[in-house]
Amino acid sequence: MTRSEFDDIRAFLADEATHAGDLLRIARTLIDDLEHARMREAVLRTHYLRLLTAARATMAAEAVNAPDPLGFIRHELAERGQLPEDGEAVQRILSDARTAAALLASVEDAAQQPRPRGMRLRRCVGTHRTLPR
Repeated sequence: MTRSEFDDIRAFLADEATHAGDLLRIARTLIDDLEHARMREAVLRTHYLRLLTAARATMAAEAVNAPDPLGFIRHELAERGQLPEDGEAVQRILSDARTAAALLASVEDAAQQPRPRGMRLRRCVGTHRTLPR
């Protein structure tokens, strides 16, 4: 849910003309959204843990000069259909990885800078759902 959707819901809740039935519908929708987000997070955590485990096993296998150290990560990527299939895909993946690394470095740099103090300007740029009236 976007910040503007939260702001719209807050405004709707603060409106004295809002009926109890409308509030109940919003509460049910928010509970459904929360449950969906928690399930999505659990799936993502599982995928992350499997990939991290495969990456660590790959590095450990390389450290002991195992015959196929990339086998762990290759298996995990193959299960997800993420192995590159041709030379073009390989070049695109390498380019995407360099771009992602640069973007992450930029985000990390921005996160380390102090946040400005003062009033936060709120603006509503649109919503993805409509509130009952």
